[in-house]
Amino acid sequence: MAVVGPCAAGKSTLVGKLRRFGIDAHSIAQEHSSLSQMYLHRDPDYVVYLEVSHPEIVRRRGVRWGPGRLGQQRERLRTAREDADLIIATDGVKPDDICRRVLDFVRKGAS
Repeated sequence: MAVVGPCAAGKSTLVGKLRRFGIDAHSIAQEHSSLSQMYLHRDPDYVVYLEVSHPEIVRRRGVRWGPGRLGQQRERLRTAREDADLIIATDGVKPDDICRRVLDFVRKGAS
């Protein structure tokens, strides 16, 4: 499974939780790359896209960069988002709830 999304969307946290359930998940830092299909390099069964707003990024990380940088990251992630099997908005959602949603999705066979 490839987990993609902007900085501070919760990729690393989700991957850690999924691995505890035996899911072969990988955080793909594509938001920093010009490779539009970097998320495919591990030949994932599923692509999960985590969305986050700029105010939430500031709250989580205290960054000083503006929404323009988030826009750049979203542009780099556009193909991954379009190809995602599951898109989750993470603002105000507990990591365990996000993990549970992904696990439910995988258990249902992405139907």
